[in-house]
Amino acid sequence: MFTGLIIELGEVVSLEKKADSAQLSIKASDMIKDAAIGDSIAINGVCLTVIKLLTHNSELFFDVSYETLKSTNLGNLKRGDRINLEPSLSPNSKIGGHFVTGHVEGAGIIRAKIPVGNSIKIEIKAPENILKYLTDKGSVAVDGISLTVVDVLKDAFSVVIIPHTAKLTTIGFKQVGDTVNLEPDILSKYVINFLQKNKNTDASLISVLKKSGYIT
Repeated sequence: MFTGLIIELGEVVSLEKKADSAQLSIKASDMIKDAAIGDSIAINGVCLTVIKLLTHNSELFFDVSYETLKSTNLGNLKRGDRINLEPSLSPNSKIGGHFVTGHVEGAGIIRAKIPVGNSIKIEIKAPENILKYLTDKGSVAVDGISLTVVDVLKDAFSVVIIPHTAKLTTIGFKQVGDTVNLEPDILSKYVINFLQKNKNTDASLISVLKKSGYIT
């Protein structure tokens, strides 16, 4: 479990692809200080397990499954690429974003980046299986970054990032046409799945969910 607050921008050392998987190695000078084999780390929002580490050059190694390569942007990584990194939650962690599982639902494509004052409004084209869980002012993880949804459109949604987020995460330098990993808020998924399976849910509960922004 994660919160979508990026701790460090790591750097890809290599992505060695095999027949049905790959091994990813990254350089992360801060993360490696507390890392151990078996730890979970979110890489661009994808939860991966540390299988090896070399402390002398701050290098961490991960196995990546075929399914992950296919459904996320990790398969497109190359040497020198910068990536968002976040360690898993510990009992004393601050929860400043929202609950993020690291189980990416799919990839979106940046369709527009529009300056708004000192911030940037970003429009991201997304598949229906992700859009159906998004709501205005709700939460979404974009490449592992906890962001607030501004608008939900027919085939896309928008977010606004402040200069701090642009400086410390990949979303600041990604361009129109680049892919981003997407994970909708898990609470929204549970609510919608519950409602779909319980058509006769009490009207008062429906009213509360609407007022809270979980359904429209």
